[in-house]
Amino acid sequence: MTESPSPPQGALARWNAIPLYLRIVIALVLGVVAGLLLGERARVLEIPSQVILQLLGALAPPLILVAVTHVLMTSEVRGKQAARLFFLLILNTCVAIAIGLTVANLMKPGTWVEVQPEQVAELDPDAGPNPLALLIDKVPKSILGPLAGKQNIIGVILIAVAFGVAMRGVKSREVATVQDLVEVAYDTLLVVLHWIIQLVPIGVFAIVAKVVGVEGFGRFYAMGAFVLAVCIALALQAVWYMVRIKYFSWARPMDVLRGVRDALVMAFSTDSSTATMPVTYACLTEKVGVREESASMGALVGANFNNDGTALYEAMAALFVAQLLGMDLDITQQLIIVLTSIIASVGAAGIPEAGIVTMTLVFTAVGLPIEQIPILLTVDWFLDRCRTTINVLGDVNVSCILDGRTKPEANESG
Repeated sequence: MTESPSPPQGALARWNAIPLYLRIVIALVLGVVAGLLLGERARVLEIPSQVILQLLGALAPPLILVAVTHVLMTSEVRGKQAARLFFLLILNTCVAIAIGLTVANLMKPGTWVEVQPEQVAELDPDAGPNPLALLIDKVPKSILGPLAGKQNIIGVILIAVAFGVAMRGVKSREVATVQDLVEVAYDTLLVVLHWIIQLVPIGVFAIVAKVVGVEGFGRFYAMGAFVLAVCIALALQAVWYMVRIKYFSWARPMDVLRGVRDALVMAFSTDSSTATMPVTYACLTEKVGVREESASMGALVGANFNNDGTALYEAMAALFVAQLLGMDLDITQQLIIVLTSIIASVGAAGIPEAGIVTMTLVFTAVGLPIEQIPILLTVDWFLDRCRTTINVLGDVNVSCILDGRTKPEANESG
């Protein structure tokens, strides 16, 4: 008697119940079909992806700001062990980015297939004032942008509506401390982010249809080279972890891999290092035999800062897109990628689809067009699982090294 929701709600609920990666794959297939049917007319479908990316770009800076603030405020780490933990995290992240950039510079996956850079973007410039283009221009490019300089009333209204609705869920929460205020801001931004993420399959459909209809399949052949390069780089990062465990921990690398395989499988299947944290901790303490303090520091606290796989991927993605467009990123720009990736990766563990969100910051930092990001989403559903697995393996690596070269006694680890 109390069931039977209205059909539109039911259909939407069933669609949202499908895992995001499957929705993206469905959107990819439908986009290919639409592109083949529409041909050059598919160019207009680029508009939805532009809107979604502008919304992500607007949300990314405040979200990263609040996420990093939240992590630093709530992490219970002090003293010498804390300094050692952060050194290991920064070292692993720097090595990951260095590996990613090295592989991308050596393999040059963006040059394996020739793509005409001049076909990258423009809506017809001779068509006069385009109402859709004018609407896109009103979509906020930053949260504070419409409030300063330009009088973008539509942008102000969009921001007000989004955050007004999002904050209905937290309107009765008490804000007694600064931490409460940060948490309310963080939760509100995550609600808005979830709404935008629901639109990602639409963006994938639109950009795939446009690329197939206007440019053909050349860019997707290049994506195969990109996937291969990223997988090689992630495998090298895994080797780095195992070598570090061999020489700086009492544990043996193969025993560690056997002990944490449940956590690695869960990381790949759930695509969430946050959801995998309890399993990682249990595997480290019960199957590997790491001390509880080391396991909690690496797998629970360190996981909030450790996103080596994500940082590696974003650095490679930036270089790949630059190669695809015939742009040459010099050493200075690649160093900017390193710094931006490190900063953006801190606190990103709790952000859904963090790679998509922080990639807008990395691209903007070196002047790459964020309009190219949707083409990466066609393979991101797979690579995201691979880099999440590497993120979790990084947590395991840090826990083992923090545990030192002396194996704990049986009663000590239990």
